[in-house]
Amino acid sequence: MDRLKILVVDDESRMRKLVRDFLVKNNFEVLEAEDGEQAVDIFFQKKDIALIVLDVMMPKMDGWQVCREIRAYSKVPIIMLTAKSDERDELQGFELGVDEYISKPFSPKILVARIEAILRRTNQMENNEILSCGGIEVNKAAHQALIDGEEIELSYKEFELLTYFVENRGIALSREKILNNVWNYDYFGDARTIDTHVKKLRSKMGSKGDMIKTIWGVGYKLEE
Repeated sequence: MDRLKILVVDDESRMRKLVRDFLVKNNFEVLEAEDGEQAVDIFFQKKDIALIVLDVMMPKMDGWQVCREIRAYSKVPIIMLTAKSDERDELQGFELGVDEYISKPFSPKILVARIEAILRRTNQMENNEILSCGGIEVNKAAHQALIDGEEIELSYKEFELLTYFVENRGIALSREKILNNVWNYDYFGDARTIDTHVKKLRSKMGSKGDMIKTIWGVGYKLEE
């Protein structure tokens, strides 16, 4: 299978190299742009870019403008990198169709994990109908979950929750993020419903239930 192309856009060459090295190590092909104009040119020349890692503050054309230009023609996943952690910036990013928003400084390992999670979610990585992690196997097409080869009986929401954990393995997920993705923005109840579902899911997973770690004050993370 061809390596997926990631476009990394940042005016700091040191930052581009850091991100590129981690992505190449994880079997991605990396294209680089040092300003917004160059990023737009490369994107429209290449056509087959799977995801863009995009800095906000850049010369010639900033990240917001790049996002607007690309979103007018494409739904390619975009991760914004910013030195600011201003909520208004974050909201603007989501309004423009940004998929993920990461503040500098960040861990390159976390960035790669989030890139892989987005690509799995957008069906660009591997045969994403069957996902596996540390003895857990989720068959999305058959709506079936196996633990060490044995099928476990899950409710619809428990299955969706387990699938979301496996797709985002290694990433700390807030309760709000879980609600938004598993309950699809249409749930207005108490976030404690997640704790109830996680408790039941852990119980049904037996010893593998310990892989779902509680991150105090945040939410949960699935770890092998």
